[in-house]
Formats: sequence, C-alpha cells, structure tokens
Amino acid sequence: MPVSTAPYKREYLHTKRRGREATIICGICGKKVPRWKTFEARKGFRITDPTILQQVDKRLLHLNQEQLKVCPSCARFHHIVKRGKSVRKKHMKI
Repeated sequence: MPVSTAPYKREYLHTKRRGREATIICGICGKKVPRWKTFEARKGFRITDPTILQQVDKRLLHLNQEQLKVCPSCARFHHIVKRGKSVRKKHMKI
C-alpha cells in the first residue's frame, strides 16, 4: 500500500491540550478550515525591475503585503507547497 510523505513541515503544531481550535476562512476559496491545517502565503505588489527601483526613492515607495491563510487544497493547486509523493516501503507487503 503506498504511503504518502509530505515534502513540507507545518510551523503551527496541533496538540490535544489546545482543545477545540478556531476555524479560519481560506483566503482564496473561502472554505472554513482549522487553523493548524492552514498554510501561510503572502500576497502583494512587488517591483522587480532594477531600472525602476533606481529611479524611485525607496522611502517614498509603499508596497503593502497581505498575509493569507490558505487551505491545503488551494495550497497544492496554487503551488504554495509541493504535493506529497507516494513511497512504497520495503518492509510493507501487499
């Protein structure tokens, strides 16, 4: 039987002592998801052209960044995290 291993680590740890945790609305699809299952993504505007950055004073430039909490399905679809790959263990028999 294939076993999936996740290529990412969640920073927020979910433990039994925390009890029932709040649900968060996904920033992309609007689905309600427990907080410990969400991934963080940043959304905003960024200037990457070096000639424009030289012409504009950085002190006068205000670029807002928004922090989104994203559900696992949207995180996979929008490539915020890599998909898990199934691995067949040697000690497991079919």
